[in-house]
Amino acid sequence: MLEKVLQKKNLSKRAILTVKGAVTLGVIALAVGLPQLVHLAAGATGGAKWLPMYLPVLIGGCLLGVWWGLGIGIAAPTVSFLVTAAAGNPMPVAARLPYMIVELAVFGAIGGLFSKSINKNVWMAFPATLFAIVGGRCVFMAVAAIFQSVSPLSGATAWQQVQTGLLAVVLQAVIVPAVVIGLKLLLDRDKKEKTEE
Repeated sequence: MLEKVLQKKNLSKRAILTVKGAVTLGVIALAVGLPQLVHLAAGATGGAKWLPMYLPVLIGGCLLGVWWGLGIGIAAPTVSFLVTAAAGNPMPVAARLPYMIVELAVFGAIGGLFSKSINKNVWMAFPATLFAIVGGRCVFMAVAAIFQSVSPLSGATAWQQVQTGLLAVVLQAVIVPAVVIGLKLLLDRDKKEKTEE
């Protein structure tokens, strides 16, 4: 979506790449910082209940497209783990990290698949978010079930985590499209005002 908006502003490919790169870094920073705030406010179980890292990844995929969304999904938990491990309290924990990378990569990629559709019809942000969440959560449970014999995370534990985060998923299915639609309308309004000047 963002690329199409930037192309309509007649920006060069280099400028578009720079803007998308800056937005990507901002989304990753938000995906690292937001869980820290949630853990401070809601305690150690806050992350599993509110899934704060999912929100920026979903938004990033919808805004930036499939490959950028995939990259954000991989980078967000990885950077979070490295930053928080350096501080002595890795989040996500090492055993959960590979699962989050796979799950969030699916979130970002599926959300990104809808990016062009969202540019044409902002209401496509709702199915984009829904399919990304369902796809990511299903892949998470499938990977947990496949590797449960060699991992501390079993299929049953993964299902329990999915249930724990159900309220967060419902909220994100509303919040993410609202943010994406709001940004699209804001960017379109900015473009309209400049053409009227």
